[in-house]
Amino acid sequence: MHGFSAIKSFLLAFAFYYPLIMSMLWMSGSLLYYFRRERKRPPRTQPHPLPGYPPLSVIVPCHNEGRQVRETILQLKKLKWPEFEIIAINDGSTDDTGELLEALLEEVPQLRVLHFSSNQGKATGLRMGALAARHEYLICIDGDALLDEYAGHWMMPHFLASPRVGAVTGNPRIRNRSTLLGKLQVGEFSSIIGLIKRAQRTYGRIFTVSGVITAFRKRALQDAGYWHTDMVTEDIDISWQLQLRHWDIRYEPNALCWLLTPETLRGLWRQRLRWAQGGCEVMLRYAKQLPKWRMRRMWGVPIEYLLSVLWAYCMLAIIVLWILGKFVPLPPGLQVPTMIPHWHGVILGLTCLLQFLISLVIDRRYETRIGRNYYWMIWYPVAYWLINTFTTVVAVPKALLRKRKQRVVWVSPDRGNR
Repeated sequence: MHGFSAIKSFLLAFAFYYPLIMSMLWMSGSLLYYFRRERKRPPRTQPHPLPGYPPLSVIVPCHNEGRQVRETILQLKKLKWPEFEIIAINDGSTDDTGELLEALLEEVPQLRVLHFSSNQGKATGLRMGALAARHEYLICIDGDALLDEYAGHWMMPHFLASPRVGAVTGNPRIRNRSTLLGKLQVGEFSSIIGLIKRAQRTYGRIFTVSGVITAFRKRALQDAGYWHTDMVTEDIDISWQLQLRHWDIRYEPNALCWLLTPETLRGLWRQRLRWAQGGCEVMLRYAKQLPKWRMRRMWGVPIEYLLSVLWAYCMLAIIVLWILGKFVPLPPGLQVPTMIPHWHGVILGLTCLLQFLISLVIDRRYETRIGRNYYWMIWYPVAYWLINTFTTVVAVPKALLRKRKQRVVWVSPDRGNR
């Protein structure tokens, strides 16, 4: 009996203390980042002059992006940078993406188009775009994204300041907000993703760049071997490759990029399952390199990830015990009488709201009316913690059983309501 009680006590304690402690770390790290690096910066549309303006290559891999690719390319044309090229990769699209890109060649003189006859996957598209690029500095965005016209002015100073900077990840913002899921993701990208990137930048290494908006130094990509074509999440993989090769990755919140996100539960499930599986695959691939002393700056990233996986399985065990208790008698030490939160839930809820409040105050620099989404964030723990728990539980065996060296190709995502 005492053994059962100890197991249940551990499950309940870890389920409570892990999100509480991590939230404290994210908030403190993001506040340190804000006061040290963000607070005294000029407005986003008035960046400081740079010592030089090296030419840029903007790479846009596309697969069945006919509904939005024209808008994406025309927005890139507005980029306020002296010299840049746009390389669009039509990766075996079966819609009118190829025709639209060809028509845009007359309107956008900076545009070049590469056509693949079959679906090769985003990693292959990025790799070929990087190889075809004429310039040393690359900005990679998705085919549905709208890049802010001043993004280059905010990302390039990091490269010019240090030759060891291999990548600079930007600040993705949500375009579609017509449903509850869309509104929740506005707060999530600000209070979860934004805070985590600020905190990770403060404490050491970044788990992943944002696949929708990241700038790279081509020499760093060459050193790392470019994107692997057999990884489910090419953005997480390239982040680990670069950092394990001792390249620095930085976060630039002023480099905005607007994207479309899933607004159905099915689309959200597929997206989060892919993210969770990608994290697990990266851990499996690079686990042997991590224990080395020269990789010590990376240790915090896998430790945080493994703890998040353990938390997901603890939550699953608690849910299973609660359900079983409704149908079969369990030993007293294993009984979970209710899933309704008591004082633990109140503390976590208040901490969560405090985290959202801090993030929204910080992010008002980039989106003045973001505070209107604060009301909806009370639903975030219920909706997203459950989704993240079950996607992690499903992703681990998927990653373990998946065949290695198998090319990952495009699967058109849910773009939500426009």
